[in-house]
Amino acid sequence: MTACPSCGGVLRDAGTTTSETLDWVPASVRVVRINRPKCACRACGTLHQAPAPERIVVGCLATPGLIAHVLTSRYCDHLPLYRQSQMLARQGVTLARSTLADWVKAAACWLAPLRDQLMNHVCAAERVFADDTPLPILDPGRNSPSGGVLVAHAPQVL
Repeated sequence: MTACPSCGGVLRDAGTTTSETLDWVPASVRVVRINRPKCACRACGTLHQAPAPERIVVGCLATPGLIAHVLTSRYCDHLPLYRQSQMLARQGVTLARSTLADWVKAAACWLAPLRDQLMNHVCAAERVFADDTPLPILDPGRNSPSGGVLVAHAPQVL
């Protein structure tokens, strides 16, 4: 529009009004296909191929991003592994709770140096506080939740 609809005068730029809205994009699971071409040498008969990307566990299909999502859902959002398994099933991915538990265990091994640094930092404090509040642990198939303990450490901040 170059002419004013009210008087017919020339319109000039007077800025922009911007507004924002929030939208929900549901999580999706995708298959990442990695192609590694092979090259053969006719002179010596050898076959050459780029190495496969490193995985958290040998033969594990999960990417680091998916394992990070499982860990975040489990420990930050307090979402049990059996519920995560059900949520993935709704996305068309059937994974046993034990498979997710194996991923958590493998990630713990990879994160051990970070855990060690965190423990060194916490234990270097003059005072360390702990809380052993009992928490119920949900286990599908049981009539009642089993017992568990949450232990939290924090250095005193003055």
